[in-house]
Amino acid sequence: MKNLTLSAVAAAVAIATAGPAPAIAADNLDALRRTVETLQKQLQEVQQQLKAQEEKSASKEEVEKIRKEVASASEWKEPNTLIHMAGYADVDYMKKQGEDGSFTVGSFSPIFHFQYRDLVMLESELEFEVADTGETEVGLEYLTIDLFLNDYATLVAGKFLSPIGQFRQNLHPSWINKMASAPPGFGHDGAAPVSDTGLQLRGGFPIAGVRTNYAVYAGNGPELNAETGDGVEFELEGVRAEGFGADNDGEIVYGGRFGILPVAGLEVGLSGLTGKATVTELEVDPSVLTPPTLASEGKRDYDVFGADFNLQYRSFGLRGEYVKTRVGSTSKGTAASPGARWTTWYTQASYRFLPTKWEAVLRYTDFDSAVDLQDQTQWGVGINYLFTNNFIAKLNYEFNDNDLGSEADDNRVLGQLAYGF
Repeated sequence: MKNLTLSAVAAAVAIATAGPAPAIAADNLDALRRTVETLQKQLQEVQQQLKAQEEKSASKEEVEKIRKEVASASEWKEPNTLIHMAGYADVDYMKKQGEDGSFTVGSFSPIFHFQYRDLVMLESELEFEVADTGETEVGLEYLTIDLFLNDYATLVAGKFLSPIGQFRQNLHPSWINKMASAPPGFGHDGAAPVSDTGLQLRGGFPIAGVRTNYAVYAGNGPELNAETGDGVEFELEGVRAEGFGADNDGEIVYGGRFGILPVAGLEVGLSGLTGKATVTELEVDPSVLTPPTLASEGKRDYDVFGADFNLQYRSFGLRGEYVKTRVGSTSKGTAASPGARWTTWYTQASYRFLPTKWEAVLRYTDFDSAVDLQDQTQWGVGINYLFTNNFIAKLNYEFNDNDLGSEADDNRVLGQLAYGF
């Protein structure tokens, strides 16, 4: 097409210049000039079309090249590594009986998941808290490497939340817990272990068509707090079961939980833990002339038993837990040192007033500590407003009682905004 157009232009020029000028009429000359100008414009248009066609062809080649590169990038289409972040945060208000109230940043707890295919996952929860002095405190709630063995078993290694009972491993995040506080005895120096460091095997399997779940583990175990009492005896004050990074007493503890879901909406579980524990922190009474030392302390039997249930029927929920921790006596040293027991249990009922976003909660807890000043019975009542399933506002009042009139006897007003993400 290009050659034909050029030939036409050349012919027109030749005709215009071949004959003598007087022999050509003025009208014919003007018509010839217009013809030449038209042919030149057509030629320019054809050249522009050819250029655009070449550029378009090049673009198609580039696109095809990119498509081939994308098709060969299997990591983009089917990634081997998945990264996910979740967590929760809350802001609280607390006012004790006879004291001024104050606002606090309860915690900011991001949770990270890094998974490689269906083989392994690293999961970790950090905890950021603002102390009374305004300083920021950072803690590692848990960090584990999870190896997926099959559909029924996962091997967990690292620092993990205690599988004894339900509260610590499943309910403690503020946006899940329907109350603004943990039940007495389920925190530090309580009856229920908080976490441990070791190896855990957990999963679930059906038995005769009934779903079950399990967790068995071996860990470093707890450490004990004590103070000097009469003579040279130790008086146990608390059990710190908080996932220590070293086994200071050289004794591994073994435990786990087995849960069964006999019908839809109901789960029942039994937990147990056994091993040895040693006093690693001692508060010495200055009045004792010859106080004992930790070197004279012997290893003690350490046993935990727990039972729990959870019933969910439509907008009504009922759950409860019982945990008993027993630390044995020891005869090592200059005098025998007695053992101690910590027992706690709670029952909690909740009801969502559908189709509204309001929810009522009632909880009763009875905590019996080895230290009488820490004993506490508690009635907690609350009203919640669920903006969404993961954003909740809570207003609670706790009726607390301690026979000796300690701080555990003070009633409290609690408010909380909790957000899970």
